[in-house]
Amino acid sequence: MAFLPLEIAKAIRPVHWLKNLSVFAALVFSGNLFELSLLYRVFFLFLIFNVAASSTYVFNDLLDADKDKLHPIKKQRPVAKGTITKLQALVIAGVLAILALLLAYYFLSYLIFLLIFGYLLLQASYSLFLKHISIVDILIIATGFIVRVFAGALIIDAHLSVWFLLCIISVALFLAAGKRRAEIGLIQTPGQTRKSLTNYSIELLNSYVTMFGNAAWMSWALFTFFESPKAAMPVWLFLAELSKATTINKLLMLTIPVTIFGIMRYQSLIFAGKSEAPEKTLLTDIPLVSSVVIWAGMVVWILYSGVSV
Repeated sequence: MAFLPLEIAKAIRPVHWLKNLSVFAALVFSGNLFELSLLYRVFFLFLIFNVAASSTYVFNDLLDADKDKLHPIKKQRPVAKGTITKLQALVIAGVLAILALLLAYYFLSYLIFLLIFGYLLLQASYSLFLKHISIVDILIIATGFIVRVFAGALIIDAHLSVWFLLCIISVALFLAAGKRRAEIGLIQTPGQTRKSLTNYSIELLNSYVTMFGNAAWMSWALFTFFESPKAAMPVWLFLAELSKATTINKLLMLTIPVTIFGIMRYQSLIFAGKSEAPEKTLLTDIPLVSSVVIWAGMVVWILYSGVSV
């Protein structure tokens, strides 16, 4: 007999919480990473998104239980296996959704409450019928990433530049298209597990992945070029005296090759059918993990080693 708390822990998919770290994006790029009051608010928002996202995962598993039984990986999910009943799944999803809304309303703000409510409504609509519509399903998956970033900006009242928004949108579409591409390569009869997959071909999804991958690195490159912090520390000012090519706004462009490598690596995993769960891929593929760590370290170092206030 299955241990229910353990099965619940599996059903809420804590490994998928990794994508909720995107709420910290605005905090980092607004120069407020070390402002403790803002950091606490964003961290609490991260926790709320974990609860809200887990609610949507359980609800989706409830609706997809029969089809998940035919999937080589998803058949191990608690609802599909039957270790959590559909009624229990409905109760868990409902409790988590209500908890997320209450936490947002009483501990953050009414605007965050509305945003979390909209997120839950969007994900419920996706689970009920939008996931069956090709192209729309990819757009909804991408929207989930964008909502997280926007929520992180909203909670600290930060401005997001148009280039940064384009980068987020492109990366979100890249991940969503990659998820579908990996899934269609994994399933022998796509229509059995997901209706929308019958309207995709591998060639079409390949073109989506390529298009959004190019858009992602290009929009990031434009962001580093147009949205750069000012040099303040003496070392940067000294370098700037030597050559304009060594000022801090140019240094941020050093992250572009790392970005391109990360996208190329992830794209190779997509075509190998290993990206159906982006958060698991990000935790297990050493070259990809390394590129993300190096990129994040470079961004923080450049933005916070000499930015004027």
